[in-house]
Amino acid sequence: MTFQNPSREEVKQLLENAGNIAVVGLSDKTDRTSYMVAQALQNNGYRIIPVNPTVKGEILGEKVYSSLQDIPEPVDIVNVFRRSEQTPEVAKAAVEIGANVLWLQQGITSDEANDIASKAGLTVIMDRCIKVEDSILIGKRS
Repeated sequence: MTFQNPSREEVKQLLENAGNIAVVGLSDKTDRTSYMVAQALQNNGYRIIPVNPTVKGEILGEKVYSSLQDIPEPVDIVNVFRRSEQTPEVAKAAVEIGANVLWLQQGITSDEANDIASKAGLTVIMDRCIKVEDSILIGKRS
């Protein structure tokens, strides 16, 4: 069966209902795509939670966690900036913490991560930029 992302309307609903977005692989370097995307999400009113085992302290004013399992509060969307081969482990962790959505950024796909997450009831989005989708579907917030 060929993977298909949810409809635009479904993605819009997911974004409108999202509270916390864990950003796996969020860099503390301001010139990195992960940083720019997370900053844009934050500027649009989302709460981002940085996940990066190599960074201590804060990124974008939010405490950095080493793993998804270390986050002490619910996560709605797990947004992933990791190589495709690393995403099945992220999918397992997303299932473990009870996330609602596994979102693999543009250029990232994994049938295995999709199988793990979707079998556990998570909505899976692959090869899409969450910032772009948010801009198209929701736009500026007042």
